[in-house]
Formats: sequence, C-alpha cells, structure tokens
Amino acid sequence: MPEDASPGIPRARVIVVAGPSGSGKSRLCARLRSGFGTPVLNLDDFYKDGDDPTLPRRRIGPGQDIVDWDDPRSWSGGDAVRALERLCRDGAADVPVYDISHDGRVDEVRISVDGSAYVVAEGLFAHEVISDCRDRDLLVDAICVRNRRLVTFWRRLTRDLREHRKPPWVLLRRGWLLMRAEPHVVARAVACGATPMTSEQAFRRLSRLLTGVQSIT
Repeated sequence: MPEDASPGIPRARVIVVAGPSGSGKSRLCARLRSGFGTPVLNLDDFYKDGDDPTLPRRRIGPGQDIVDWDDPRSWSGGDAVRALERLCRDGAADVPVYDISHDGRVDEVRISVDGSAYVVAEGLFAHEVISDCRDRDLLVDAICVRNRRLVTFWRRLTRDLREHRKPPWVLLRRGWLLMRAEPHVVARAVACGATPMTSEQAFRRLSRLLTGVQSIT
C-alpha cells in the first residue's frame, strides 16, 4: 500500500469510466446514477486553473497556441486520487467544481457514497487513476468508452458549441486534432488497464455489477 494511503476496509470501491472527450462517458454515468443511485465523481473538476504557470500549451496554427487541456499535465491527478480515497474510506469528500468557460474552479461541494458499494470516477484522464486505485485496494472495474471517430467528433463539437465552452474556431480546430489523436487516447487507457467498449456494452457490464451488490455493511 502507498505511504499516503489510508488503512482499513473501504466503504466503497471505484469503477473507472475513461474515454476520449465526447465519447459518451457522462451520458453513461448519468444512466448509472439514475438507474442505480451510484454516486459519480467528475474527475474533470480537478483541472488546474487557467492561470496556473505549469499548464502545457499546444500550437493550433501559425502564431496561435492555447492551453492543452488534453494533456494530463493540465490536471491535478494527485488531488483526484486523494479525493477518491477519502470518499471511499470516509464516506464523503469535499471536491472542487470546475467551470470550463471560466478556466478555473468556481466552487466546492461535498459528495458522499450514501451507502453505495461503488463510486464511479469518470473523466478525460480517468485512466490515470487506475494504478493508484488498484494499489490502494479501491479498484473494482475500469472501462474505456469508445465509438467511431466521426461519431465522437460530432458529439463533442455539438456539445461544446451548445455549452459555449470555447470560441467556435478553437472548438473546430481542437476537435480535428482530437479526432486524429483518438486511437492513441484509447490505447493509453487500455495500457493503463481499462477495457474498451461502447457505451451500451459498458452499461450492460456495469449494470450486472451494480445489481449484484448494492451496499457494503
């Protein structure tokens, strides 16, 4: 067990839902939450603030660069793992609320397991917590949601435009780069221990898990 890990049997264990941006992770997690009452921790809320000097940057055109929000260095993985451990072992944790349009954390909320045996951890970099959760005896399953690249591109673009996440030209250029990089994102998640599948396949798999055990006494 890592030196910073807490001892004792956890109250809940972690289901990791990874996958490229726009692949349907949030939609899958919403179905699990509404159907089974499973708490969901959005790991994207652990992004660094937009003025953090350690943020990586990406060139998207001649003389044009933006923060590379698709690089794990833009994200506080250590904070995410510690929050997951508090949630699983203590039953509750205070976590940040990140607003993409403001490039920063705007609030903090307290979430709890409420007697659930499982916590779903989802996000763009969710695969990065698989090893730490396994080392802390918290991991129960890990999946990577994937689709055909054009499907993911269209879903991501319509979502980002609808939510006014960034200027349209940035979203189009970034979306094209992400579509090209998608196979590498999936491969990275698989290398970390996630099983690749469609959202519907994942829902069936996780539904069987969630109906088997609802709570830890």
